[in-house]
Amino acid sequence: MTDGSGHARSVSLEGVRLVTLAQNVPGPAAAARLRGFGASVVKVEPPNGDPLASSNPAWYGALVASQEVVRLDLKSDAGRARLDEHLAEADVLLTSNRLAALARLGLGPEELGARYPRLCYVAITGYPAPREDAPGHDLTYLADLGLLSPPDMPRTLLADLAGAERAVSVTLALLLDRERGMGAGYAEVALSEAAAFFAEPLRYGITKPGAHLGGKFPGYGLYEARDGWVAVAALEAHFWESLLLELGLKEATREALEEIFLQKTAEEWERWATKRDLPLAALSDIPQKKEETK
Repeated sequence: MTDGSGHARSVSLEGVRLVTLAQNVPGPAAAARLRGFGASVVKVEPPNGDPLASSNPAWYGALVASQEVVRLDLKSDAGRARLDEHLAEADVLLTSNRLAALARLGLGPEELGARYPRLCYVAITGYPAPREDAPGHDLTYLADLGLLSPPDMPRTLLADLAGAERAVSVTLALLLDRERGMGAGYAEVALSEAAAFFAEPLRYGITKPGAHLGGKFPGYGLYEARDGWVAVAALEAHFWESLLLELGLKEATREALEEIFLQKTAEEWERWATKRDLPLAALSDIPQKKEETK
């Protein structure tokens, strides 16, 4: 986004109040993103807390930073009364519980819509209707979509984080509709559908083995170095031509590149490419900010 003078500015949700009942990864990640945009967040957890706090305290702490965290027993009259107090002041409710369980607690969209007409409601589910209450997790959604390569486990939670981003988008859309006089709304975000959108490169064949981005084009691939591996992404013609020129290669084959990349370490190749403005990176075991590794 830009301001009136054309300079970039951040999205501002200052004054927007979000109440989230969501646990584990997708909902807390979405709430953290909305908090980053300026919304105030009240995170309501069950008496035993969010499971993520036990399984990964560091990530949990990062996600809930600057949020108000309260623990309530929503099956008790006192706990439900406290939640109602928060909802009365809220602009958005975010959930990731099974819809049937929410309905049993009187937290379905129809009930809350009648009581809180300005409340935008975003429900994160595993699958779209009519399977919205079917069990599933990131791994099973990816399995359905052909995004796993056994026996290796995925190195990120793609469906969870794709769903989080989609929940953020839906929240912003509902708030915009409300401000346009269309009233508060309700929307469901299915993690399986969010993952399916991210799987479209495979669905349409561009990343399948042997396809242009699946190994066919030698300028886009992984190469073993003397120590480690490098990722080469010289997709555009000017990058590809520059890479071959800088390497002194006349033969544009994968075999020729495999041979030459074995001559230096991955870190040496990355420094070499940076000086020449070429898209090449050394593979890292964990995410790193490049400015921290220079």
